[in-house]
Amino acid sequence: MTGDKVDGGEVPLLYSEGNIAARVALEREVRGWSTIELADRVSKAGVKMNQTAVWRIENGTPRRRINVDEALAFARVFELPLEELMSPPLEGLDLDSRRLVQEAVEAYYETRDAEDRLHHAVVGIAEYIQAHPDSSRAIHEQCLRLMGDERDARTLTEHIEGGGYHR
Repeated sequence: MTGDKVDGGEVPLLYSEGNIAARVALEREVRGWSTIELADRVSKAGVKMNQTAVWRIENGTPRRRINVDEALAFARVFELPLEELMSPPLEGLDLDSRRLVQEAVEAYYETRDAEDRLHHAVVGIAEYIQAHPDSSRAIHEQCLRLMGDERDARTLTEHIEGGGYHR
């Protein structure tokens, strides 16, 4: 399906099944997945799919249609909102830069999750010290023992004394 005619040419729809097919290929390549691996991931997400179906979606003539369940499974597997999966791929980024952006996004979320875990643990220790004030020195010693670096242990205990990890 295409959009309206403008200056004699057809304008593609902002959201379309064709965009999903292009994004499936792009997102799979960015992650370095084979068509077999993507089909396995989609199947594990609850929608049975084989390698041939993925290839036909990406390359078939005519292209294999994508049903709603499959579109939702692709969005889930790629960890993208469905609206994003349906959008045309951005111009101006080659595969290597897209991979670097993907790596940066994944690292960002991993770091954020780790910082959340650290904050939760530091708050727990701070609450423990409030309930057991005589334990403060022993906690610092345990941090030093586990970390092996006085400066890192001091930094962690400063966060504990401050009541949380705030970047």
